[in-house]
Amino acid sequence: MMQLVTDLPSVDARRPESRPPWTSLPRRAMGFRFAHIVWGVAQLGALTYVWACALLRRRGNYLWASVALLMVQGAALALGRGDCPLDPFQRRLGDPVPMFELFLRPRAAKVAIPVLFAVAVAAIVAALIRPPSGPSSPS
Repeated sequence: MMQLVTDLPSVDARRPESRPPWTSLPRRAMGFRFAHIVWGVAQLGALTYVWACALLRRRGNYLWASVALLMVQGAALALGRGDCPLDPFQRRLGDPVPMFELFLRPRAAKVAIPVLFAVAVAAIVAALIRPPSGPSSPS
């Protein structure tokens, strides 16, 4: 039986043993967590693609779409002052664990955001300053 958000015990998300198991999350929290992870995977894919374009000197529509996706994420993190602005919403749904803390320890999760920001900025700058090799392709 699913617990209501108000019935969830108090947890310290920094301690893995106190994190609520997936099956105890309310359905809306499960759906949001899944969507949040899909968004994160898309961001990592965009970051990888921008680096590939920078290293291979390719430019095209997919590159600019990837850059736009990374810029949306950067704006969201700026809005959240370095934290995901959806964390309060996620907690209200009944999921107290920030996405990065599902995969990393809390201290590493806090450092991951500025590190990924720096890696993304470097990728975008590298893609912009390295001239394309040959004609620009649509992919």
